[in-house]
Amino acid sequence: MAAAKPAPPAIVGKEEMGARLRAERKAQKMTLQALSRASGIAVSTLSKAELGQIALSYEKFAALARALRIDMTRLFMPGDASPTQVAPTYVKNSLIEARDYITPNYHHRLLMGEYPGKKMIPIWATITSREVVEFDDYIRHPGQEFVLVLAGKVRIQFENGDSVVLGKLESAYFDSGIGHVYLTLSKQPAEVLAVCSDVEEIPTRKRPL
Repeated sequence: MAAAKPAPPAIVGKEEMGARLRAERKAQKMTLQALSRASGIAVSTLSKAELGQIALSYEKFAALARALRIDMTRLFMPGDASPTQVAPTYVKNSLIEARDYITPNYHHRLLMGEYPGKKMIPIWATITSREVVEFDDYIRHPGQEFVLVLAGKVRIQFENGDSVVLGKLESAYFDSGIGHVYLTLSKQPAEVLAVCSDVEEIPTRKRPL
C-alpha cells in the first residue's frame, strides 16, 4: 500500500487572527486609536482585521508586533502553545506542523515560534502573484532579509527599479526597508525560505587601539 500523504497544515483563518489581535491589544489596554498611532496602520484597517474581514501582510504584522511589544510569530501558533520563558539550546519545527496564513499574494508559515526573544523571523512562503499590480503597494519593513528559492523561479522587484531573478537554490540578501515584492516566474507558485530581521543597523565592532 502507498504511504498516506500527510494532512495539509491547519490554516490560521482571518477570523481567528482577528480575535488574537484584539486579545493582544486589549491585554495591552490599548484602544484602536492608540494602536494605530503606535503602528502607523489606519484605524479602519485595524478594525477590519480584528473583525476578520481582511488578511494582513507581513509588513503590517511586523508593525503591530513592534507596537504591541510581542513576537509576531506567536500570533500564528496553536492556541495552546506559547514561547518558553528561558531560551533553550534549540527548538525544532516541521513545515507540516506549521500553520498556514493566506493573503492575496502569498501563503506564509512562520517558524520557530517557541523560541523566545527571536532576532530573526524564518518564514516558508508560497508565492502566487505574478505582477506588481496585484499588490496595493510595495512591502517595506525595518531590517534585512535573506531568501532562498526552494522550488520554481522568483523575481524580487524593488521600488527603486532594481530587480533580481532567482532560480531554485539561488539566494539573495537585501535591505527590507526598500519596498519590494516577490513574484513567481514559474508555471506553478514558487516556494521560498525567507529570514527577516528587524535589526535596522548592526553596529560595527570597533577594533582595539
